[in-house]
Amino acid sequence: MSTPVSRSLTVLMNGVTGRMGYRQHLVRSVLAIREQGGLRLSDGSCVQLEPVLIGRDARKLREMADRHGLTQYTTDLDEALASSPAGCIYFDAQVTHAREAALEAAMALGKHIYTEKPTASTAEGAHTLARLAREAGVKTGVVHDKLFLPGIAKLKRLVDAGFFGRILSLRGEFGYWVFEGDWQRAQRPSWNYRAAEGGGIVSDMFCHWSYVLEHLLGPVRAVTARAVTHIPRRWDEQGRPYDATADDAAYGIFELGGGVIAQMNSSWCVRVHRDELLELQVDGTEGSAVAGLRNCRIQHRATTPMPVWNPDMPVRERFREQWQEVPDNHEFDNGFKVQWEQFLRHVLSDEPYAFDLTSGARGVALAEAALRSSAEGRRIEL
Repeated sequence: MSTPVSRSLTVLMNGVTGRMGYRQHLVRSVLAIREQGGLRLSDGSCVQLEPVLIGRDARKLREMADRHGLTQYTTDLDEALASSPAGCIYFDAQVTHAREAALEAAMALGKHIYTEKPTASTAEGAHTLARLAREAGVKTGVVHDKLFLPGIAKLKRLVDAGFFGRILSLRGEFGYWVFEGDWQRAQRPSWNYRAAEGGGIVSDMFCHWSYVLEHLLGPVRAVTARAVTHIPRRWDEQGRPYDATADDAAYGIFELGGGVIAQMNSSWCVRVHRDELLELQVDGTEGSAVAGLRNCRIQHRATTPMPVWNPDMPVRERFREQWQEVPDNHEFDNGFKVQWEQFLRHVLSDEPYAFDLTSGARGVALAEAALRSSAEGRRIEL
């Protein structure tokens, strides 16, 4: 039996001049896979990736291509889609409002889809994309990077092992202070704070909370949320003031299957007083855990101390020291790269893959329901 012949796969990468598209998807994923010699499949063959860089700024694309020894780049998306073979991969890391039309055009030409989120500006648009993918017979994937954080991977390990007993609740804190941009440069682009350009922390982060909650504890059945714009005036990349029209903080309660209640605070207007920018605490009848980006700590029922409420006496217990660290027990590769490899195996070897455009649509639907809950002041069932 002959050894399968190695081959190449074209990957159209749109939006790689942005921070996330460049650092995580191009450099730390696609180029990292190239540098390791390609992706080896279960049949022993090896597939090498051939990226085509797509963006709006020809100068930036040329500099990027020269920096990494690449030869293929263009500002013409339509030409790139038309000239590339059916069965290649189209990746999208553009701003949200430009994504839907590009994904639809790529699928119409038989390209497999791997995309950042939100997948569309509305839940209807996101579900339409999922339907079009099924009709076109193409494979699709949506980035779900939070699941590959070591802390959350350890938390999932505990859930699967039954550590918590009956799970009661999840409480999460995410965010940091994003500077307004007047006297200190903002860490996020200004379009994030303009509703007309797809900005807002609900649209950005609730797509993440959808797959995180679903993966860890089960799908969201209902949501009650309050989305606010705490800072109404910011300064853009050119130092010009503008009105912030998108929400910069959101406070949500999510009802999951089995009676589990999750609470998530998401804010770009909070100064960090915790160990990591994202922390999730899961409490169950048999134990609790607190997971961040990298670390995870546990407290079992048998070792839970007995705090006593007494405001007349100083607190002498060191509560953080009463928790046990969960070991890595695994070498964690870059999460974005691992996702790429999983999706590539799905495309090339038909390996199972759960995070498709239908999964992405559930995230958009959750964000839309949360914004509706905030506007109407009521609980919304999904």
